[in-house]
Amino acid sequence: MDSMQYIIGSNLAQIRKTRGLSLDKVAELTGVSKGMLAQIEKGKSNPTVTTLWKIANGLHVSFSTFLKEDPPQITKISREDLHPVIDEDGNYFVYPVFPYHSEKKFEVFTVSLKPGFTHQAEKHLGEESILMIRGEMYFEMQGQQLKLSAGDAIQFQVSDIHTYRNDSDEDADFYVLIYYAD
Repeated sequence: MDSMQYIIGSNLAQIRKTRGLSLDKVAELTGVSKGMLAQIEKGKSNPTVTTLWKIANGLHVSFSTFLKEDPPQITKISREDLHPVIDEDGNYFVYPVFPYHSEKKFEVFTVSLKPGFTHQAEKHLGEESILMIRGEMYFEMQGQQLKLSAGDAIQFQVSDIHTYRNDSDEDADFYVLIYYAD
């Protein structure tokens, strides 16, 4: 994590450059000297709350705009760090890998279905994709049944109740990606 003064400086520089403003123009708009603005942008000055408020007001942005950190370019998720939602007496585990985000419009889970168990899923919004990781299971919806093995994938509109059934002697592990168009 970058120190706060570098985060503030980077955010100020990005706002200024995005708007095509010179340091002189930002100084004029905010009442903060060009030299101080340059020092803040370079991360060499830790501005006071009062100075940040002057800059925020002059640029018509929120105070917290300067405190936001860029999301990481790469996010690593370890299954050991995930906390599953457990259903059906410990036979169906859902691990939220990438929870729903309104801008991205999808969510990703890994699911582990124990041997000899059937899970009935209610109909819900979205288009669902299943990608088998290991084991095998049967998928059923609207009278259609498909056997899925490691490496197989299916995609469907979730228009009805659907069932996952593991008749094997090993766990059936699979990814579920749900895309929400609206």
